Amino acid sequence: MNIYASFAALDLSPQVALLCLIVALGAGVVKGLVGFAMPMMMISGLGAWVAPELALAGLIVPTLLTNGWQALRQGPRAAGKSVKRFWRFLVAGAVMLMLSAQLVRVLPVPVMLAAIGIPITIFAVTQMMGRQLRLAAHPSARVEFSIGGFAGFIGGFSGVWGPPTVALLTAMETPKQEQMRVQGVIYGLGAVVLLAAHITSGVISRTTLPFSLMLVAPALIGMGIGLRLQDRIDQAQFRRATMIVLLLAGLNLIRRAVFS
Repeated sequence: MNIYASFAALDLSPQVALLCLIVALGAGVVKGLVGFAMPMMMISGLGAWVAPELALAGLIVPTLLTNGWQALRQGPRAAGKSVKRFWRFLVAGAVMLMLSAQLVRVLPVPVMLAAIGIPITIFAVTQMMGRQLRLAAHPSARVEFSIGGFAGFIGGFSGVWGPPTVALLTAMETPKQEQMRVQGVIYGLGAVVLLAAHITSGVISRTTLPFSLMLVAPALIGMGIGLRLQDRIDQAQFRRATMIVLLLAGLNLIRRAVFS
């Protein structure tokens, strides 16, 4: 099925189709720059033009592929070390993601958006005010399990699990390059689980999968642009950019929760 036939099957106008491609491109740029926020931007941006369930389906394949690129940028060995380091977070997140994915068809959209937007905004504001949450370089198992479970729970019904992960890595004062790699590994494995979960839930189907595949190319192009920009900024600029993206995403999700 070609791109035009796929959009026709989804009953999308050419204007809406173009806007969806632009959203994917922009989300890719931000993803390459700060290492996260693609699901947040896509669920928010696509959701302005298509149904929330289709927006969720649309972000899944681009998210999976861009995270694979990000995770393996320093090679498989470095990615393997990240998996070993954060296995507790990954296990807890995967279990909760699979469980909460079934909520996507029953949870009201405003509740879903507010549940993501409010914590994101609070965290970003407190960080930008200088009230930084700090953790040891190797936090306790309870902390990692708790944050991973929370991230997975949110991710399952929304496709967005970045903010709790960013909070953990930021609090641990993780260096920029390592944070980018670790985020890619965590989000990439989460995206695999998310794909499996939503094949089961029915969000990914013969109708919606082509839509997700069509957003891959602009997402990858944007990712390449963002990575070039990210290589040129230092740790302080990286942290500032991260908090700005979090704040804007959180406020937009709250806005949509109030007015949807």
